Amino acid sequence: MISPRREKLPFLHLLPSLVTIIGLCAGLTAIRFAYAEKYALAVLLVLVAAALDGVDGLLARRLNSVSPFGAELDSLCDFLDFGVAPGIIVYQFALADAVDLGWVLVLVYIVCCCLRLARFNVNRDAPTGGAVPRFVGVPAPAGALLALLPMFATFAGLWDARDLPALVAPWLGLVGLLMVSRLPTFSPKAIRIPRDKVRFLLIGTAIVVGLAATRFWLLMVLVALAYVATLIHAAIRLRGTTARGGDDPRDGPGEGPDPNPENEDKTIRG
Repeated sequence: MISPRREKLPFLHLLPSLVTIIGLCAGLTAIRFAYAEKYALAVLLVLVAAALDGVDGLLARRLNSVSPFGAELDSLCDFLDFGVAPGIIVYQFALADAVDLGWVLVLVYIVCCCLRLARFNVNRDAPTGGAVPRFVGVPAPAGALLALLPMFATFAGLWDARDLPALVAPWLGLVGLLMVSRLPTFSPKAIRIPRDKVRFLLIGTAIVVGLAATRFWLLMVLVALAYVATLIHAAIRLRGTTARGGDDPRDGPGEGPDPNPENEDKTIRG
């Protein structure tokens, strides 16, 4: 019998974890660039980490290499990539010269990200209660996207976040609270495209690619604002459902559409 320590694993089975580690290195390097005042590079590396967070889960599913180790590694890396790194980057960029309240709200954001991931880990194996795939609270990668919105707007030339720390700090705290909220939020798994609308999706893809090539930071502002719009819609819908006395969509774990974690894309773990 081969000892578990001497068992040889196929390289492809290790590939998802390698991608996760690359994402972790991207987040750590983003912090380094923030202290070197290379803020655009720092933000780009957080976005790279977010992209890799989606890729590692997809690889794990496709290669049938989902494991408890991979899930825990992914969660720990998510905390640094989407909690610690964005908080420090925004602080260095816009809040370092502000009053001490700025650091307090950075801590609120980071702690809320940690709590959000811990809550997901606890509920990972719980059966879901709804037919529509959804998250409960803002997932960590989306939280990082929202936290970096003031920097997106600055790089796009729309305003300068460094001139308004009194707005940036509360925004960071609000994003943190949204991550630990019970608000049912958008999941990409819920998207269904009617066949007669596919052409519009393809045209929209061309527009997105064009903006990414010419006005990347403006594109990121639009993406973040579009996500904010989904949160507002979810809050209005939740309030209407509660007022009518219907089932509260917050009931049940609601952390993902698939009760079997082995069939779940790890992107829903953030």
